[in-house]
Amino acid sequence: MKTGLKYIFGTSLLALLAACAPVGPEFVKPEVDLPPGWSESGDSLFPASVIEQPRWWEVFEDPILNELIATAWQQNNSLEIAGLRVLEARAQLGIAQGNLYPQSQLAAGSGIYTSPANNLGSGSGFWQYGIGASASWEIDFWGRFRRGIESADAAYLSSIEARNQALIILTAQVVNTYTVLRVNQEQLRIARDNVDIQQRSYDIASVLYRNGADSELDMQQASTLLLSTQATIPGFETAVQQAQNALNTLLGEPPGSIDDLVDHAQGIPALPDTIDTGVPADLLRRRPDVRQAEFNAMAQNALVGLAEADLYPSFSLTGNIGLASGGPGGTGIGDLFDSDALTFSVGPSFVWPFLNYGRIRNNVRVQDARLQQALVNYGETVIQAVREVEDAMASLDGSLAQESILVQTVESAQRSNELSVLRYREGFSDYQRVLDAQKSLFSQQQRLVTQRGTSVASLVALYKALGGGWETQNGEPLISEDSREQMQQRTNWGDLLDSETLIIENGRLKNKSSSESNREK
Repeated sequence: MKTGLKYIFGTSLLALLAACAPVGPEFVKPEVDLPPGWSESGDSLFPASVIEQPRWWEVFEDPILNELIATAWQQNNSLEIAGLRVLEARAQLGIAQGNLYPQSQLAAGSGIYTSPANNLGSGSGFWQYGIGASASWEIDFWGRFRRGIESADAAYLSSIEARNQALIILTAQVVNTYTVLRVNQEQLRIARDNVDIQQRSYDIASVLYRNGADSELDMQQASTLLLSTQATIPGFETAVQQAQNALNTLLGEPPGSIDDLVDHAQGIPALPDTIDTGVPADLLRRRPDVRQAEFNAMAQNALVGLAEADLYPSFSLTGNIGLASGGPGGTGIGDLFDSDALTFSVGPSFVWPFLNYGRIRNNVRVQDARLQQALVNYGETVIQAVREVEDAMASLDGSLAQESILVQTVESAQRSNELSVLRYREGFSDYQRVLDAQKSLFSQQQRLVTQRGTSVASLVALYKALGGGWETQNGEPLISEDSREQMQQRTNWGDLLDSETLIIENGRLKNKSSSESNREK
């Protein structure tokens, strides 16, 4: 019966409060002017089309790269921390929701023996017993707690977007590091191929010198070039190992764990013929950092209302109920549960710090200034997002143009080397032409490989700027099974750590409703 009355009273009070709008401004999403399209769109590389490839890294058609990304998503420590921060923010939301219910709840009991002082005359000591409960409920008349919930909820959503952004950054890091590895492997292969080429030239110069058909200078020059090229090999080997170590770290693995998987050089990832970029307005939906900036502004907007609520009096309901017995009259603990032992008090109260208006008003101003900063930051985030896409498109376009020229340059250098060696062997030219041709071949091959790596990096920067890829993680576990088990063993997390519900769905954790979860806790 008491529970039913409590429920009816609480429901009625909440309905009354719902009819009273919270003080403070209502959040309005800032308007940002965006261009209708990209300056580079419409050509053969960037056709005007919607983005159809959420798993953008699959355009490289590299199964090893796909496996590395999948492993990184499961094991990367920075991503794990981002997921744990979502749980932290969700728990903070539960704290804010708890303020809608009695904020102070206390049960206490005591048994005290008192001995009179001798100067008070004769008499024996006595016992006093008591047991009771008290509660205090500040009514959310001005929306202080509802604004707190709004702020905590927006912060919770912001943490989810922060994790989505961490996914994008991690994916780009894996692809870039993998590309660096393949570039270094390719440079190592080219260096070894050129050692073979230069070794043959050195052998020719040595034979001609021994037969008296050439000078020692030619032989020594051939030796110098060969040794110089050989000296580059240890540096490339070191770079390969360092790139492998970096990949292991991104995957949350110790060095050497994936060396067998990536040891075999299979070339630099190839770029697609066309790239879907959508339109600038898509960034507001696809980029997590843009939505994170919006949620941050929303959270700060609620804090303005929370600060304004301090300008008004706060109303509370306070109640105490208990049982008391004992005292000089000689009653004992057995009388604690008599009807006469019941004591209770209940009543309203209010607090109004009207003499602190200067401090409170300035706190409102502080929060409002922070809100304006958050709104400006949102606009700046959008502008920077557009710029990043435009820069990446321009960089990729220019990089591919350079790569196309370097391909022709390498082909010319290869032919020049063949002709110079042939003419030198037949005695129609001196060895200097061979030296120049082989130096140029090695240099141009290295430039081409480096440029191909740059082209891939530009494409990765473009996809990162477009903000895709994180959507594919919806429905996947937020944290690792190991972390989940450890946390469950330490702390009662209710349903928040259930393996069936610890996933992102519709932009939130898939678990019980906020009110249900709050009542459980």
